[in-house]
Amino acid sequence: MKYLLLLLLLSSYSYCFAQYPGAEYDSLRKAMENDYHVEDSILIVSPAGVTLTATLVRAKRLTAKVPGILFYTIYANPGRSLREAKSMADHGYAGIVANARGKYLSRDSIRPYEKECEDVNVVIDWISRQSWCDGAVAMYGGSYSGFAQWAATKHLHPALKTIVPYVAAIPGQGLPMENNVFLTANYQWAFYVTNNRFTDNPVNNDNDRWQRMRNNWYHSGAAFNKIDSIDGTPSPWLQKWLSHPDYDAYFQAMVPWKEDFAAINIPVLTIEGYYDDGQISGLEYLYSHYRYNPAAEHYLIIGPYDHFGTQTGGTAVLRGYKVDSAALINTREITFQWLDYVLKGAVKPAILKDKINFEVMETNSWRHVPSIEKMHDTIWKFYLDSSLNKGFYSLNSKKQQGSIRQTVDLSDKAQTSSYYPYPLEQSEYPGNNGLAFISEPLQQAAIISGSFAGDLYIKCNKKDIDFHVALYEVRADGSYFQLSYYLARASYITDRTKRTLLTPGKIERLPFSRSRMISKLLPAGSKIMVVIDIDRNPFAQVNYGTGKDVSQETIADAGAPLQVEWLPGSTVDIPILQ
Repeated sequence: MKYLLLLLLLSSYSYCFAQYPGAEYDSLRKAMENDYHVEDSILIVSPAGVTLTATLVRAKRLTAKVPGILFYTIYANPGRSLREAKSMADHGYAGIVANARGKYLSRDSIRPYEKECEDVNVVIDWISRQSWCDGAVAMYGGSYSGFAQWAATKHLHPALKTIVPYVAAIPGQGLPMENNVFLTANYQWAFYVTNNRFTDNPVNNDNDRWQRMRNNWYHSGAAFNKIDSIDGTPSPWLQKWLSHPDYDAYFQAMVPWKEDFAAINIPVLTIEGYYDDGQISGLEYLYSHYRYNPAAEHYLIIGPYDHFGTQTGGTAVLRGYKVDSAALINTREITFQWLDYVLKGAVKPAILKDKINFEVMETNSWRHVPSIEKMHDTIWKFYLDSSLNKGFYSLNSKKQQGSIRQTVDLSDKAQTSSYYPYPLEQSEYPGNNGLAFISEPLQQAAIISGSFAGDLYIKCNKKDIDFHVALYEVRADGSYFQLSYYLARASYITDRTKRTLLTPGKIERLPFSRSRMISKLLPAGSKIMVVIDIDRNPFAQVNYGTGKDVSQETIADAGAPLQVEWLPGSTVDIPILQ
């Protein structure tokens, strides 16, 4: 895995704001005096006595009551708050930016993720009761702010009329762990948001430190729960999160869970990206909302964007790939068009021609369908075939006999695996040590559209494995384009809330479905490649397979090399839009 990944992940998961901007802030504040009512140090006290800080901006030209728009953030920054609230006021609303518990002027303890279900609703209630508010409140924002919106809906306040979450996080389902595998990609985030009342930018931006820490930990073979010792700074939040390897009541309390979604009856607009590292979190909300409330008015916009790009509308070049011009949108303007639609009876944003709106890469066009299931109209089922052709195994439409044996010495740190899509286009085989399965050339063009899934059958000599599956296009010129990937711990694959260990020597079934969504045209002559491997690299826990808490396993637990037999009948399902 390329270590440039580190820089990408660090930027992707932390919206970096500067500290208090001083003279720049004072200048902006003064320039607004004639045209805006500004209150930048509002203290909102909850019934429990917790204090939250907010900034309010209202245009003086608006004398009637108006809806309040809330942007809730943990990245406290007075200058950013003032600019954000002004933008809301310029669109005809009362603009409010509220800071999470313990940030800016609040002197309560900083508790990321844990109390937003309570605190966001305290702010919503306060807004709805102000003399300038018509009683309606809406929210928007990305990443942490997307999470905060969904946290508010767990106990839906009657004043909250709509939310517009972009790339919304789910603690425990994207970070700090994905499918129960704890990641190191955002390790520094807890320091970044809890070291002071603003943000600790020097710590967050010390990429050399975090790369060194990951490499030192990985090559030392130390337990994952010792990674902060290797860094030299205790991380109480890491240790707390590691004490919850299941997606248990601790995480479930932070956002809606299962039947909670049935009561969410407000319109929602989700905006996501095919290459958002946290896409599985953002889309999990959508899937759950429709699962428990089939009549939900929930719209999706998704295209070729990463975590940052989704929040702005994309970039012309994404990880080295030239994006279709039609994919470049204006997320902020669409957001305010949506707010006008819900709160003021304006027309719906033009891009929302149906519930699910997605850009098909390489076609320079958007498609609009009523459901996720309609993103494709057929499924190509491929069997993993043990027959070899020029060093690669085969993807076949018919079941073949023969298994594939893979040996991985987890104590050998020179052996690493790679699945992360950076850059998107590569001239050489990108799968590192993985098992690659390639289809025959496509006889005609096809659109891969949706999330690929699979049903794997294995036997191994350990009680658990972490594995990943990556999906590629192999172009006619021999280059590779990464489409999607999936990462998981086998012992949680059927129930993320409860660990069920493998039985060594027994045939085990590993069905999976939470892969990244993609929609892209593959021209005739292209091939489809699937790469499967055991996950082992500095960017996640190493599962040595003893069945103990993976965070406590060390290289001493590696024992005999891992022997995995990938069995006949294993399949991968590729969604195709004709």
